[in-house]
Amino acid sequence: MSGVLAAPRWRRPAAILLGGVLGVGMAVALPDARRTAGAQPPAYDLLLAGGTVVDGTGAPRRVADVAIAAGRIVAVGPGLPRAGARRVVDVTGQVVAPGFWDSHAHLVTLPEHPQAENFVRQGITTILAPLHSQAQPFPMDAYRARVRMAPNVGLFAGHTWIRTRVMGLENRAPTAAELAWMRALVDSSMAQGALGLSTGLEYVPAAFAGVDEVVALAEVAARHGGMYVTHLRDEGPGVLDAIRETLAVGHRARIPVQVNHLKVTGAAQWGWSGRILALLDSARAAGQEVAADVYPYTAYSTYSDLMFPPWVLADGPSAFARRVADPATRARLVREMRVRFPQQAGDTPASIQFREVASDPSLEGKTLADYLAARGQPQSIEAAVEALIDLQRAGGFIGIFHGMDERDMEAFLRAPGTMVETDGDLVTFGRGHPHPRSYGSFPRVLARQVRERGVLSLEAAVQRMTSVPAQWLGVRDRGTLAVGQHADVVVFNPATVADRATYVAPHQWPDGIALVAVNGTVVFEGGAMTGALPGTFLARGRASREAGAR
Repeated sequence: MSGVLAAPRWRRPAAILLGGVLGVGMAVALPDARRTAGAQPPAYDLLLAGGTVVDGTGAPRRVADVAIAAGRIVAVGPGLPRAGARRVVDVTGQVVAPGFWDSHAHLVTLPEHPQAENFVRQGITTILAPLHSQAQPFPMDAYRARVRMAPNVGLFAGHTWIRTRVMGLENRAPTAAELAWMRALVDSSMAQGALGLSTGLEYVPAAFAGVDEVVALAEVAARHGGMYVTHLRDEGPGVLDAIRETLAVGHRARIPVQVNHLKVTGAAQWGWSGRILALLDSARAAGQEVAADVYPYTAYSTYSDLMFPPWVLADGPSAFARRVADPATRARLVREMRVRFPQQAGDTPASIQFREVASDPSLEGKTLADYLAARGQPQSIEAAVEALIDLQRAGGFIGIFHGMDERDMEAFLRAPGTMVETDGDLVTFGRGHPHPRSYGSFPRVLARQVRERGVLSLEAAVQRMTSVPAQWLGVRDRGTLAVGQHADVVVFNPATVADRATYVAPHQWPDGIALVAVNGTVVFEGGAMTGALPGTFLARGRASREAGAR
């Protein structure tokens, strides 16, 4: 299926739609430039000349120039005067689009990776950082004042960090005092600029939280005009119930909900995408604000914890070691994990690949099948389970789990309202063994799902990468190529743009990205980063509940 994506039903800010209309087929300048047009050409900092504009609204592509001044787009149209431009870049034959929005990535090491190079080289200019299982910066306002970076960044209040700070890794409900403390931390984070509350309910200790706890925290975020963003409690056999739980949180807390990296994992569940999308569509039809994002790979990456039932991981590594040393407890664990393996990964040990193994770095890049073969063990689920227990006792690992079906992934990507994400990490080129999504998610969509397979039109894909997330967040001055918008721009070759990173050789830059600008400043061009750090932290675009009532 291909074609232009209509603007999502759940959000159509007039400011964005008006900007898109004004930008089609004509040049429109800001007032200062327009007043001087009769006397002299308007002064542009940068003129991207002769490119094919795909403006992010879903409108058909057109040949036009794009002019930038003082960090904003000041004109879009054919034949803009070049004489007054400080710099002219001929982009004939290339696509000029709004900078891409990554709707979920991991930015814990942003101060050490301020250029966010592996993201920017994909054409990404704005990154959202929901914190599923990682520490959030706190105090957030001090962090925002201190950190400088190339892309724009949106931060969230992280439930895992908050629960761990208050309760550690305990497997129980919070006391009234503990819940009040957690609510206060959400409130403080929101007051300091968080865009909403994020949960990772599949991970310990968030897995120990009941729905009432999540609702209580989401209510605090809702009062500030925030949203609820979640890694579902179960993306495998319990995915339908996890979707229902997420929708219940949104309904009870009266908060918009977003499902990060919507997927269905485990070979036993392949083909469930239609049932999942039906649940989301029904919620929208009933008036709920619901969104989701997707990355274009059939393998996910996470901690080895996911292969274990949460009860065995409660209270930390020492408690885990005691449990697996007890024969009866270990026997129970093995029984559950034999069922869990094909529900979370593929149907063979080869479906699990090691990314980071602190206890044995030589395993990085190899599979669990390789591990078993090197030890003379059979290639069976039973042997794989015993190996996983031993590896977890040694400190666990981060893995790549080949447990999804491409037909499900593309069904999610085609669905109206879906956004694109990497679920990637900030990486140092050549170091470690990251998932290829950290290098290639956005170019991969443009190459595989647009150019090769025709799953989406170019206009629809760009819209999912730009104006859809901007509208969802209520950000009115980014996400389209229209006069007055912040000049977040990417230039790419539609015939050659492609991902090159693979599961075996992940450290490869994508092809076809020519230029990336953030807030009017070029951060990538000619195959190299410029070193500029013009990014800003996003402010909430949605009105608070109190403001909306006034």
